[in-house]
Amino acid sequence: MTILGIDIGGSGIKGAPVDLDSGALTAERFRLETPKGGAPEDMYPVLAEVASHFPGDGPIGVTFPGVVVRGVIKTAANLDKSWIGVDAETVFTELTHRPVTVLNDADAAGVAEMSFGAGQGRKGTVLLFTFGTGIGSAMFRDGDLIPNTELGHVELHGKDAELRASDRIREENEMSWSKWGSRVNEYLTHMEMLFSPDLVIVGGGVSKKADKWLDEVSINAEIVPASLQNNAGIVGAAMAAAKA
Repeated sequence: MTILGIDIGGSGIKGAPVDLDSGALTAERFRLETPKGGAPEDMYPVLAEVASHFPGDGPIGVTFPGVVVRGVIKTAANLDKSWIGVDAETVFTELTHRPVTVLNDADAAGVAEMSFGAGQGRKGTVLLFTFGTGIGSAMFRDGDLIPNTELGHVELHGKDAELRASDRIREENEMSWSKWGSRVNEYLTHMEMLFSPDLVIVGGGVSKKADKWLDEVSINAEIVPASLQNNAGIVGAAMAAAKA
């Protein structure tokens, strides 16, 4: 079965059809920039364009960078706050004329990694973190997802952790990979103190450059880059649509 997955991020909206037997993309990923400010009315036509790039009438899975409860957006830390309260599943279904399932972006990435990637077959407590515009998180216990953890907003040095250790902060402050890696280490050490994970998976675009910074991280848990890298959200979105 092949289903379209779309991953909404703070900097880009990207999608591709996914083969759910293998977790592989069946066409080249199509990506457009997220409109500056991230207001719903500006993002709707971009989402529609990404969806229409791949013809079909089947279901679509869409991720969102915030808490999503039964298709309704509850938080929007890195997009316009007018997203809060939007019934995204209903709006996106009307927008694309196809049935849409919406879930948290890091949860989608985590589900994909647990099924096809670095977490496949792993029991115990597994944490996945995506480092991008913010820090997304997904938590699993014996393979079961605990949704909407949003651990990027845990306080560290008096502010949201993602304001110290996201990839956006690295870029804005022109940090070396080593310096940024030490901040990630500080954050993950705190996460390990709170949750004692057996495995930590690090995803987002920085997973492709793990050789530049992962040596700076020293925690007791096993830590690995995401196997699906920045496609994990697309794969997990498609999986959620199939399940729905």
